[in-house]
Amino acid sequence: MKNLLPFLMAVALPLLGYSQDKPTELNKKLSAFAMSVTDEFAEISEERKATLRELGDYIYEEYASGDPVRITVICTHNSRRSHIGQLWLAAASEWYGFDDLLAYSGGTEATAFNPRAVAALKRAGFKMSKTRHADNPVYKALLTKGAANSPGILMFSKKFDDSQNPKDGFAAIMVCSDADKSCPTVPGAEARFSLPFDDPRYFDGTASEKIKYDETTRLIAREMFFAMHHAKERAILDKERQKS
Repeated sequence: MKNLLPFLMAVALPLLGYSQDKPTELNKKLSAFAMSVTDEFAEISEERKATLRELGDYIYEEYASGDPVRITVICTHNSRRSHIGQLWLAAASEWYGFDDLLAYSGGTEATAFNPRAVAALKRAGFKMSKTRHADNPVYKALLTKGAANSPGILMFSKKFDDSQNPKDGFAAIMVCSDADKSCPTVPGAEARFSLPFDDPRYFDGTASEKIKYDETTRLIAREMFFAMHHAKERAILDKERQKS
């Protein structure tokens, strides 16, 4: 069956509403970015892939059961990596057709969505606009075509247990080692995945700042897309088993 997987993907994805030529309603720039990161899955280590497959299994099994798929991406300050992870998870779910996935983010403390991370996400293709100017500003993120009047995804720094986030029946993705250590258990989470990334903040104010933020954005995108790709593989294989 494993050897048949590329064939099954090629046949079944269009039947499920997914096309490599026009896969989703992601805007043109995000679609191009998505295409490029899906070509880079071989660059992910086998250790990371094992965790990402577990995440993909969780996503598919929740989706197949009819339950809403809710995932909170967590780092210490909810200023960079967790917001980046939230938006790429949302984009990957749109790309692979998991429309009922809800992505959230939070921190062990609240600070502010860092403007360097916002700029990196803009460069990748997200439409980002500031809707509240304050010490902890609110941004609206848009990822689909013709979405100017859409409510979008509202982004601001908050603790992971904020009222905006789910209290139970969700999975937690820990994207920073400090938060991973300080929260061995996330209250209300039914699953927890450790996927730490290096913090680009250590390059703030240096000549490498833009490069490092773009690298982090790309690394996180690649892994969120890999997890969703695995969930889509599970969906296709299960459909084939049901037919046989």
